[in-house]
Amino acid sequence: MASEGADEDETGTDGAHGSADPAAAARAAGPRTGESVRVDSWIWSVRLVKTRSMGATACRGGHVRVNGERVKPAYAVRVGDEVRLRHAGRERVVVVKRVIRKRVGPPVAAECYVDNSPPPPPREAVAPAGIRDRGAGRPTKRDRRELERLRGLVRPDGDTEGH
Repeated sequence: MASEGADEDETGTDGAHGSADPAAAARAAGPRTGESVRVDSWIWSVRLVKTRSMGATACRGGHVRVNGERVKPAYAVRVGDEVRLRHAGRERVVVVKRVIRKRVGPPVAAECYVDNSPPPPPREAVAPAGIRDRGAGRPTKRDRRELERLRGLVRPDGDTEGH
């Protein structure tokens, strides 16, 4: 890299490591011409999952789709592909703008895809139903029935599912 004059800034540091230029970091993280990148590696490098093994596990479990098809972890991602990832209780829909191999910072990662995901649900909708205050004591029969109703354990006819 140091032999390439275009990637060096005025101070002589390499553009991918010492510069604040996000495009240089993405160029350094990208594959060489003609190479492809595995889908598990790509979703890890653009920070959609925390670890690459989590990306591979998501692929094996059918939680990753590329252009509508379930894919294996070794599937090659290309620019223009639509990647759908179900992770942490929500679905992420992204279109690949740039293919990168190495993990980069969040600002650079955000430039590598177009996020078409639906907005996350409000926090009130995500909050778990039926959490009691600490020290509230044992629930009464009425409290228990209310908790079961909130959790969806009661059928419309009033009978509980497990009994």
